Order: sequence, then C-alpha cells, then structure tokens
Amino acid sequence: MRVQRDGRSVTVEVTADGEGLVSHAGSALLAQIADKSGLTRALSVRLEGLKQRRSGHDRGRVVRDLAVMLADGGDCLADLGAVRDQDALFGSVASDSTAFRVVDRIASTPGLLDALADAHARAREHVWQQTGAPERVTIDVDATLVGSHSEKEGAAGNYKGGYGFHPLMAYCDETGEALAAILRPGNAGSNTAADHIAVIEDALAQVPAGLIETIEILVRADSAGATHALLGFCREHRLRYSVGYELGDPVTAAILKVPEDAWIAALATEGTPRENGQIAEITNDLDLSAWPTGSRMIVRRERAHPGAQLSFTDHDGHRFQAVLTDQPDPDIQVLERRQRQRARAETQIRNDKDTGLRNMPFRDFEHNRVWLMLVGIAHDLIVWAQRLLLTGELAHCEPKRLRYRLLHVAARLAFHARKATLRIHAAWPWAQALVDAFTRARALPAPA
Repeated sequence: MRVQRDGRSVTVEVTADGEGLVSHAGSALLAQIADKSGLTRALSVRLEGLKQRRSGHDRGRVVRDLAVMLADGGDCLADLGAVRDQDALFGSVASDSTAFRVVDRIASTPGLLDALADAHARAREHVWQQTGAPERVTIDVDATLVGSHSEKEGAAGNYKGGYGFHPLMAYCDETGEALAAILRPGNAGSNTAADHIAVIEDALAQVPAGLIETIEILVRADSAGATHALLGFCREHRLRYSVGYELGDPVTAAILKVPEDAWIAALATEGTPRENGQIAEITNDLDLSAWPTGSRMIVRRERAHPGAQLSFTDHDGHRFQAVLTDQPDPDIQVLERRQRQRARAETQIRNDKDTGLRNMPFRDFEHNRVWLMLVGIAHDLIVWAQRLLLTGELAHCEPKRLRYRLLHVAARLAFHARKATLRIHAAWPWAQALVDAFTRARALPAPA
C-alpha cells in the first residue's frame, strides 16, 4: 500500500502482528452509561426469570449489549460481533443465537415488553435526577415508513407505493429522548386516533411519577393529530395540544378575511422576525365549537420559494399553514414558532434510522416490536451520554458524527500491575474529550 507523507510517496507494509489494540473504544462509554443509569440492573431484575442456567448470560446484559450495538451503528443481530470482538472492553458478550433467544422469549412472554419499558423509565428517572427535569415535557408524535424487502409478518403496502412498516414514534423535545414507539403495518392510517393515544399513553408512562401531576405536558403533531378523539383525550388528561390543521373551505375563507395590517411577522428559531413568514389568529372567524373549549386557530403565510409549484389553494402567491391549539399564551408568535419546532422530531427519526430503525430484521412481528424498543433504548444511551458526559459540539452532534469522532476510535489497551490503561492516539482531535468523558462516567453516582 502506498500513502503520502510530507508530500512524499511512502510504501506501507501491512502485517497482522499488533497487540493490545481495540476498536470502537468510545462505545464503552455507552455501556458505562447503561450501568451508571441503572438500566442494566433494572433489565437484569425484570428479565431474571428468563435465565435457565446459572452459568448462562445475564439477560439484562444481553439487552444492554444489543442496545449498545445499535447505538454503535449496527442494524442486525450479526452486528453484535462488533461488541463481542472487543471483550477486553465489554466483557463476555452473548452469541447471535443466544441474543435471538432472548429477543424471542421477550416477544413470546406476556408482560416482558412492558417490563423493558419500565426498566427504561427507571433509568430515565435517575438520569433526570442528575441533569435536572425539564420545566415542560413536549411529546412530539410522528410516523415514518420503514421498508421491507421480503414478506415479513405485518408488512404491508403503504400510501407512497412502498412496502413495509409504518411505526409511530414519540419523543421528548426538551431532552431529545425517545419516549415510546409502536410498530404498525405499512397500511396503517396516518391519522388513526387510537394509535396516537396508545403511543402518548406509553410516552406518559416514561415521565417520572413524581412529575407527571405537576409538570406541564404539551402534545404536538402534524395534521394527522387533528382528530376529535385525540384532542378529547388530551383535554381529559389535562394535556395541552398543538396540531396541524387541514386548509378546508372554512379555514381558507377565514384567511381571506384577515386584513393586511393584521398579519405580523413570524419568529425564527432564535426569536428574531423571519424575513419570509407572517402569522395571524382567525379563531373568531371560525366555528370551533366541535373542538375542546379554548381551542384557537393560528395561520401562517409565506411566499413560495423560487421555482416552487403553487396549488389552487394558494392565494396571491402565498402558501398557508394552520395550527389548532389550546395553549392560552397570548403571544401567537411564540405559539406558531413552537409548532414549527415539531420538525425536530423528523431529525430524531432520521437519526434513529441510523441507529437500527432503518431495518426490521426479523420475520415475526412480535420480534420486530422488541427490536423497535431496543432502538429507543439505544437512542437514549446516546442522548444520556451527550447530556452527562460531553460538552460543546459533541453534546449536540448527530450519532453519525459522534461515532466518527468518539465511538469508533481505536486505542491500545495496556495492562500493568493489575491495572488496565486505554491509550488513545494523542494526535486525534477529540482524544481529550473522550478521556474527559470516561472520567465523568466513573464519577457518576450509582442509582439507589
């Protein structure tokens, strides 16, 4: 092999006689976060009945290793080898067949999926004790399509002409955590109220019990969430809501009645007026009596981008979007910007598709339900590592970049006097950040 060094071509000889080298050294952080958050222990307690031999693998550790593998970038059981081959860092890791048997037992035993969710919630409570609970919990609900290239149980054709699954996801916007997800066939409806209610109930179960009665909770969704059943559920359970709304004839007529001087500038993310975007409230020009008391309608208009194709519902070169909400805040600029921030859920889904969501690897539907829950745990291992251990850009970057900079770093593991030292290359730009993260991980308090 020939490489360039100082402008000179150098021939490099490749040998297989290195010692003490490990790859994916930074992924050991994720395993430590699982342990320090109490997740591993909670999983072990709840899955203890699955262990058939005293010498067998701890089932909680198996689930932890699967979640670490997904957070590390794997997307099938065979990728567990990336963790197994680093036994100096991760200890003894189950074989692919053992891991599948654990998934199979969880899928076939009633109540074990709920046990996994409960362990996840307990770990989340401990993390929130360390980082501070958010002042508001905004539950963003959004669906996505996951393709399937073979006939798997539950896979079906979707509205875009593809084939596969149509899971419904719920995220906490303030912390970036994955709260819940339900697996659905590809032909599941986008606005099925029962599915939205089910995933919101699962998400609420992830909020610590000590906060659920005191913290403000907002449910956000696109126009698929504008159903009477869902908003009635929100009102019954004292949840605020903010959902998109279809531009039907009554809404369009109300928009056209808004005088030009009633439109005010929309706000950008940082709070400054947007150059392209104006908003107005049309609540008084609509009959909203069919919706929960206190419902309001806010609309935004903006000029279409150059080259964009306008439709017959666009008026005077503007495109319109409507928001139905029951938030009492008088500042409609804040309310409309808050609804636009729901787009962060789409970023979370894209990141999860780089963390195992892109592929439902099993043939059986129940097995893939377990896989979807493992994706949520893997998502949170990354988020918790960033919130507890990292600073600056590393605390906010997406998983793909985090893997390149920290998780997939190679290092030399040296042993001396019964002490192991992980030596990271000094010239690596993020070497010190990784060292600092391991130091903070060791200092984290263990859960009670």
